[in-house]
Amino acid sequence: MKRSLSIISLFSILLTACVGDPGPPGEDGVTIVGQSFEKTINLVAPDYWTRFEIPLNIVLNEDDMVLVYHLIGVDNDDFDIWRLLPDTVYTATGEEFQYNFEHNFDFVDVFIEAPSTFDYNSLLSGDTLGQTFRVVILPVDFINSSNLDLTNYNTIMQYVQ
Repeated sequence: MKRSLSIISLFSILLTACVGDPGPPGEDGVTIVGQSFEKTINLVAPDYWTRFEIPLNIVLNEDDMVLVYHLIGVDNDDFDIWRLLPDTVYTATGEEFQYNFEHNFDFVDVFIEAPSTFDYNSLLSGDTLGQTFRVVILPVDFINSSNLDLTNYNTIMQYVQ
């Protein structure tokens, strides 16, 4: 009788240990976990700052991660080259500035920031006009469950609708 009770107790413990949340989806076949949109903007004097609205069809939860990528060119195979913000740029005069961003539930602010000694007159029109940015929104649970390199735009976009 004791042996029967021991077996039943062990069986119930094993069943209880297997109950729980299934956890976040894995990387096998998951293609839609994030959302994205692009904006082409001008960052001009006096503030070198632009605000744009997050589209209403984009769902942004409090714990989602918002990433912004800057289109910096096109490679030899005609593929876009994207760099994660903040993105540091060095001018021909040896100065440096950054493209950076802030966001809330409704807006994304993209701006140029630099040391107080930076001469904004040294910015070229190619640094300020027609700059394209892609905003990517990913669930933080997915980010925490994966070994994603957030700086690798192509890897991130495999998980974005």
